[in-house]
Amino acid sequence: MVDFNLTKKERNELYELVINRLENYYDKTRDYAVAPSLDVTEIRELIANYGFKKDTSPSHTLHYVIDALEKYMIHTSHPRYLGLFNPRVNFAGILADLITAVFNPQLASWSQAPFPVEVESYLVQEFGKKFGFDPECIDGVFATGGAEANLTAVLCALNNKYPNFAKEGIFSINKRPIIYCSDEVHHSIAKAVKIAGLGYQVINHIPVDDKQSMRTVELENQIQKDIALGHQPLMIVATAGTTGTGAIDDLVTISKIAKKYQLWFHTDGAYGGAAILNNNLKATLDGIESSDSIIIDAHKWLALPMGISLFLTSHKDILNKTFRVTADYMPREANELEVTNLFSHSIQWSRRFIGLKLYLSLLFFGWEGYDQVIEHQRQLGVFLKAQLIASNWQLKNNTPFPIACFTDDTISSNKEFTTFVCDEVIKSGESWMSQYPINGLHTLRLSITNYASTKEDVEALVEQVNQARKKYLTLA
Repeated sequence: MVDFNLTKKERNELYELVINRLENYYDKTRDYAVAPSLDVTEIRELIANYGFKKDTSPSHTLHYVIDALEKYMIHTSHPRYLGLFNPRVNFAGILADLITAVFNPQLASWSQAPFPVEVESYLVQEFGKKFGFDPECIDGVFATGGAEANLTAVLCALNNKYPNFAKEGIFSINKRPIIYCSDEVHHSIAKAVKIAGLGYQVINHIPVDDKQSMRTVELENQIQKDIALGHQPLMIVATAGTTGTGAIDDLVTISKIAKKYQLWFHTDGAYGGAAILNNNLKATLDGIESSDSIIIDAHKWLALPMGISLFLTSHKDILNKTFRVTADYMPREANELEVTNLFSHSIQWSRRFIGLKLYLSLLFFGWEGYDQVIEHQRQLGVFLKAQLIASNWQLKNNTPFPIACFTDDTISSNKEFTTFVCDEVIKSGESWMSQYPINGLHTLRLSITNYASTKEDVEALVEQVNQARKKYLTLA
């Protein structure tokens, strides 16, 4: 029979091979093209030709996989990847994923993994305090990503509003529930209402102002209209750092509106929630402490491996009310203890120890370390925007976060312009950027979430977009 363990000698040789290859990549990420040319046929043929029946050694197989990853993917760890919220991961997070894989704790039941479960519970409490929740009311759970965390928020809002929802589901609702969010809200909210069986029509998108933030006067007007129509407003989803422009909704005013109409107030801080750890940015989240729930994706600005999100709530019992079930086969050793069994506390049942990468990072670097790293990126964002303005680009977003959406007003009416510039930058292999539409206007978008990015990287990328603009004008 095949030995899944391999021998100790074989394991040590493979450990050494993998560590050497990964260390070379981690140490020399700058040497790679940010965006290699991608050929779907070539990739599929490579995978199919390798197959599962060839008599190849484990070492050869590992070289094949790592070679393929180096050649066929966007290297989001590169300091000149200024695209989506995909950071270079810190080394503590890498070690944590390795440790977790070897020990493979199952966090569904407390008694099976008491240390891991208590670590995640401690992190929930500490982050809840950072966001200003009453320590006596804090609860929360780790999720695989923002989509799961936002779905958790929708389900909690439903179970909070409708006492019989857990038992009767949508049949316990006699009026259409309405969810309010801005036009800039993340699409995971639409996915959440679809999964929850509510349908897209329960969402009312509120227009945004010139800062891409939700218009709160129109929000309250819409709530009143829906009540008059016989609907039942359920929750408001505010965003702290929208995916496109980094906009922050007016959390203070929204919290007051939510309280006035007794609505669940949820803040999607998947990206911008990390600002709470920076002394110069945390004031931008004023009002977030009044939220009924908050999410933050630690695999974004906190530089951790995919995927790790944190759902926090100021309602101590809502997660149990929403997810609690009993299962006779689950371990019962801890039944007499005041502990939380996570299988009855969240969407997931079997659970990986994803909280370790956040815990280990904080043990390594502390709150101060994160404050410094986010501050570095904040300052680099200020520098980026100044460089763009000096090069006669016009900024079209307004955010304290390191995100710049920009165009050239003299050319912006031509929709092909931004695509041309973006494609030129990406084709070079030297950098990566994206596009984002604002009020029907196509803009170029740069976002700094890599702690290794420098002023030299920013200057080089701005020069690239300048040269691409010059080339476009020459061709036009």
